[in-house]
Amino acid sequence: MAGSGGTGGENVSGRPGRRRRIVRVAATVVVAVLLAGGAYAADRQWGGGTESPKAASPSGAVSPAVAPTPAPSPTPEPGADITGPLNLLLVGVDTRVSVPGWEPHADAVLILHVTQALDQAYLFALPRDLVVQIPAFKKANFPGERTKLTHAMSYGSRVPGREKEPSTTQGYELLARTVSDYTGIKRFDAGAVLTFGGFDNLVDTLGGVELYIDQRVVSRHREPDGKHRVLRGGGYVGPQMVYEKGTRKLNGWQALDYARQRYTEGGGYARQRHQQQLIKALVGKILSQNLARDQARLGQVVTALDDALTFQGNGREIVEFGYALSRLRPEAITLVDLPGGGLGTGGGYRGEQLTSTSRRFISELRAGRAAEFLADNPKLVVKR
Repeated sequence: MAGSGGTGGENVSGRPGRRRRIVRVAATVVVAVLLAGGAYAADRQWGGGTESPKAASPSGAVSPAVAPTPAPSPTPEPGADITGPLNLLLVGVDTRVSVPGWEPHADAVLILHVTQALDQAYLFALPRDLVVQIPAFKKANFPGERTKLTHAMSYGSRVPGREKEPSTTQGYELLARTVSDYTGIKRFDAGAVLTFGGFDNLVDTLGGVELYIDQRVVSRHREPDGKHRVLRGGGYVGPQMVYEKGTRKLNGWQALDYARQRYTEGGGYARQRHQQQLIKALVGKILSQNLARDQARLGQVVTALDDALTFQGNGREIVEFGYALSRLRPEAITLVDLPGGGLGTGGGYRGEQLTSTSRRFISELRAGRAAEFLADNPKLVVKR
């Protein structure tokens, strides 16, 4: 669990505010990478104290050397006291900001578990239609209900007396509590919520992302030119974008559209796998651009996120998690596919449930034995 501690200290770069500004801007990118299932931290070589120059006398002679200014004591990195293991809840929400009162729905619910050494991680998703017990939530006047996981975000976002102003932060709170109850993970050390529009903009700002398409996917939502297909008579009409199998470079709307499709071989579970693959590819893209050394690019990425991002750090700042997870790299993130199946009585579909093997993985993860369990159950590991 994350420990306590401050982030204060003197500026060590020699220029007022420079180090703090760089770190904080880079830390915002960390949040995007947290959503991408990993972590990013700025290069920390901003310089340090220097000796004072020798003073010249009026005659031009060099006067005795002035004693060097003592270098300031090293400032502890933000988050230096954060220790593993860590559990992060990453949420992609479907919001329609143009519709007053539209409640956010959790379309992607992912958990990133980082090991004690903070250099290895496991990323897995829970089905949006997973049948769970959503607990009572006084802030939203919600009495509790056994229903699909995706509804926890929307039910929790309701603010009594402000029906047209749903709260994403409040919705995340109920979702996190619901996921915690289901998985047995007692606490999420940090979490982040990103709207689909924010994800779209992030990918475009990074110049697109290269992804291995593991099966032919036909879009229900987009035409080949990116236009939204028309919803008419209960169904979509018009030409459809098709993603052919193979390695492809996708722009923002394509990446998001591909990762959202669930009417494919494998259904919603294939969609979860595609989301995980996309997230890992995005981590690699961010890390490969060495953004810490390019302030202009950092600014572009931060602007792309705009108001589409909500971060919850339980009292800790974004920058703290950024530094704490700076050693985590894409190749150290294991994607885990948790199989499940439909749940219902008779001909009525109620939602999804995980298999006993999937539930056992979560138990072993909590106990710190994920690596051993996956070694015995290699089919759970997503290879690409």
